[in-house]
Amino acid sequence: VQLQASGGGLVQAGGSLRLSCTASGRTLSNYAMHWFRQVPGKERESVALISRTGGSNYYADSVKGRFTISRDHAQNTVYLQMNSLKPEDTAVYYCAAQRIGSQKIDYWGQGTLVTVSS
Repeated sequence: VQLQASGGGLVQAGGSLRLSCTASGRTLSNYAMHWFRQVPGKERESVALISRTGGSNYYADSVKGRFTISRDHAQNTVYLQMNSLKPEDTAVYYCAAQRIGSQKIDYWGQGTLVTVSS
């Protein structure tokens, strides 16, 4: 599976961005999907998770109520809608796929940079 993340950019605080993660090579229907982010010099942190069916989600406390993860099986794509962005959301965002039953991330996408100016 190859994951292609896109949608990052520069936005002012309070603004919105939507990240997309599209897979090629294999359907994502058997994978839970994650968004992580990383600031240089810091560990990569989990931002959001969506189950294989899309029926359950997880959000980090720092983004709860502002970010929404969703998926479109027909498009083989996962989204991260980011609203009310804050400067501390500035990071490289990565999508990742975890096969059902796996205890680890099986595939990583390349990162997309989100910069939020104050």
